[in-house]
Amino acid sequence: MSEKYILIVEDEKPISDILKFNLEKEGYKTRQAFDGEEGLNLAKAEDFDLVLLDVMLPKMDGFQVLRELRAVKKSIPILLVTAREDEIDKVLGLELGADDYITKPYSVRELIARIKANLRRTVSEAFISNDETGIIKMGRLVINSERYEVTKDGNPIDLTRREFELLEFLAKKPEKIFSREALLEQVWGYEYLGDVRTVDVTVRRLREKIEDNSSEPEYVVTKRGLGYYFKSIK
Repeated sequence: MSEKYILIVEDEKPISDILKFNLEKEGYKTRQAFDGEEGLNLAKAEDFDLVLLDVMLPKMDGFQVLRELRAVKKSIPILLVTAREDEIDKVLGLELGADDYITKPYSVRELIARIKANLRRTVSEAFISNDETGIIKMGRLVINSERYEVTKDGNPIDLTRREFELLEFLAKKPEKIFSREALLEQVWGYEYLGDVRTVDVTVRRLREKIEDNSSEPEYVVTKRGLGYYFKSIK
């Protein structure tokens, strides 16, 4: 397996250096940026496997970096770091396309576990299609697992990596209901401690992109009190 390349966007150099030391100790290659503009430019110019992005940055805050980076790079995992417990910050980050977030102060061990989970492509049975072409057709949606593409009525839909993986996972198990905790474990790749609204926000973003009316979804449906499922459509 090739060495994974991580961009650390953190303005406090002592913290950045600690992260660099610990990540390289785990076998990752790293690059540092100390403000938002530098981070955005590096993320656009180089092929990173993951971006560790602090919210509070000089020149350009993490949310703006996230917004602009997602406009050009849909699939790169972005782990947002926030210094506050403010729920608005967390939800906004997820709405803008962050794959995950972690709140300071955090342990290096927890951070590395999150990074590993976000780098790891789930290879469970649920991701193995019975169709050798890797294509799932449901109603007007076509999901191409090999090319990481989704189209509706032939028109491409821009999804982030996390949105795609959530849709793919559900579509490969149509009509099966998954709790939010189960989705975090299966799609995000770890047992999530605390708030499970990460799933709710991602589902909402996904519905806004694939549904005709996101308030009356046809594909990703809520089973009240239980979770979400993908509805079979011919």
